[in-house]
Amino acid sequence: MERSTIVRVHDGLHARPATRFVKLAKSFESDIELVKDDRSVSAKSSVKLMLLGVKENEEITVRATGADAIEAVEALIGYLENPLAGTEEEGIAQSRKTDSGKTSSKSASNLPADGKLRGVAASEGVAIGPVYGFFPAEIKQENRSLAANEIADEVLRLKQAIATVQKRMDASLAETSLADSDRGIVAALKDIANDDELTGGAIAIVEGGVDAVSAVIGAASKIASDFATMDDPYLNARGDDVNAVGRQICLALLGQEDANLDAVAAGSILVADDIGAWDLARAPLKRIAGVICGHGGATSHVAIIARAHGIPAVLGLGRSILDLRGAKTVALDGDSGEVFANPDAAVASHFQAEIAKADAEKRALTAYKDVTPKRADGTVIEIAANIGSLEEIDAAKDVGAMGIGLFRTELLFMRHLHLPSEDLQAETYSSLAKAFAPYPVIVRTLDIGGDKPIAGVEFPDEENPFLGWRGIRMCLDRPDVFKPQLRALLRAAVHGNVKVMLPMISGVGEVQATRALIDECAKELAAEGRAFAHFDLGVMIETPAAVLVAPALAREVAFFSIGTNDLTQYIMAADRLNPVVAKLNDVTHPAVMAAIELTAKAGVEAGIMVGMCGEAAGRPDLIPGFIAMGLTELSMSPSSIQRAKKCVLDTFKTA
Repeated sequence: MERSTIVRVHDGLHARPATRFVKLAKSFESDIELVKDDRSVSAKSSVKLMLLGVKENEEITVRATGADAIEAVEALIGYLENPLAGTEEEGIAQSRKTDSGKTSSKSASNLPADGKLRGVAASEGVAIGPVYGFFPAEIKQENRSLAANEIADEVLRLKQAIATVQKRMDASLAETSLADSDRGIVAALKDIANDDELTGGAIAIVEGGVDAVSAVIGAASKIASDFATMDDPYLNARGDDVNAVGRQICLALLGQEDANLDAVAAGSILVADDIGAWDLARAPLKRIAGVICGHGGATSHVAIIARAHGIPAVLGLGRSILDLRGAKTVALDGDSGEVFANPDAAVASHFQAEIAKADAEKRALTAYKDVTPKRADGTVIEIAANIGSLEEIDAAKDVGAMGIGLFRTELLFMRHLHLPSEDLQAETYSSLAKAFAPYPVIVRTLDIGGDKPIAGVEFPDEENPFLGWRGIRMCLDRPDVFKPQLRALLRAAVHGNVKVMLPMISGVGEVQATRALIDECAKELAAEGRAFAHFDLGVMIETPAAVLVAPALAREVAFFSIGTNDLTQYIMAADRLNPVVAKLNDVTHPAVMAAIELTAKAGVEAGIMVGMCGEAAGRPDLIPGFIAMGLTELSMSPSSIQRAKKCVLDTFKTA
């Protein structure tokens, strides 16, 4: 069974999309290959997939042989045709900047050239502080020849070392303190550690009579060299990941612990010739004021981690990094890529002024963390957060989120090779409710279609999955999937202010059918003696049909939440992720604004809450207009919350 398609995954099968693709492929028994330009590789090897260099908008073929070949091809094609598959982690598009080495003229570029070094601007912001040097000892090849009777034991030793590294990475992924964005990177590294391209290659070298350490270094170097020859800067950077994993295996072989960053002092600038994403992801990142590296670029995982945590970073200094080894203090500009070793008084003063300015802006917004914004009539405007996992709770609470306006449950489903159990879902939703009580948490029921495949649901072959069997349509057809989620939500409602939102609604009948299932679930739980509580049921307004029947929907539900991202693309008949028609995806277009106003009017007249959970909810230029329409809840990424609260207050100060 084989099928060809055009890849719509953002920027192609780089590390994390490749990891997810392989995970999905491994859930099928069939042998699966991905074919591009007459080259074919196993779809169950992330390293081979990345080396194939599959880019967005390229044509590829998925070929499967086995009992479940049809299901495998359909699921994998569905994944590849999903433009969102590579952008699930917030900010991934930002992390895919071109590693061109170009620098901006911002900030430090007007300073004297004396002592100035230049690298790649990898994460914005400025910092100055004491140097914390991180220069672990290099592991060198032993180049030891093995006797014939030593080979079997050396292969066993290598396999044990590989298993040790895999267990360490599993333990890291199990840590609740690991940020969700970093978790994806560690998962990609673990996939490399599991990949036969590296491990099998190293084992083959040992079987040829070479010691295990030399074999691992040799196998990793070959793969890294292959990545270096590719014309994609992001894929070039994956060679660093392979070498980092190889280093961990070598350390396990030698029985050594790698140097770590546990002792870094608060406010330090981390200076290293090279640092693996594995090391940085597990470091006490809140203590690190800046990162400077000899290796790496704007597309490396180190840069991605730095950006995710707001740490200024300059990478790719090359041998110039040696000029910093003996420095006591260093200043860096992550906007221009400039670095100053032992800065003089003038340079230090400049950086301190820039830092003070940035801190003042942050502090000014921090003042709004615990503010409860209200309209002139005293009506509270809830400023809530959009999140997709429990790991994001702290970030939302730290900025003063007034609950959750959108909890995307699909990530919970996509993380597992099997459908998550009712108990696992109940535990997740309960944790969310407890964390924000008494504020409301709005949980969106499973919003999955052929573009977001999950194990346990076979999606049909669709020309346009965004207009197909997805969201509430799929859930109502699959009560075996939907009912466990509804039961879990009823159980979680005991622990807080849970509200439930249905996606992709186009008519009243879908709401009524869902209510019947909820009633059925409640009766079952009562009969089983399980504790549960009822929740408010609402709908997302994201289809033109929902807008046009909004008055009828308002009589059936407790709230509306306007999903401006999809609403805009459906009204404008323009794929919001297609750059050719990007200019049409404008939420301020009169047609889109009219749809929002019609929805708000229907909700206000029915006396139900009207909120918004699309990206437009966080725009200061639009917030006053939305509130004037009658919206009383706005949900957005946590980084926009304090600014939105300020905007609401400013609106009614001048009203």
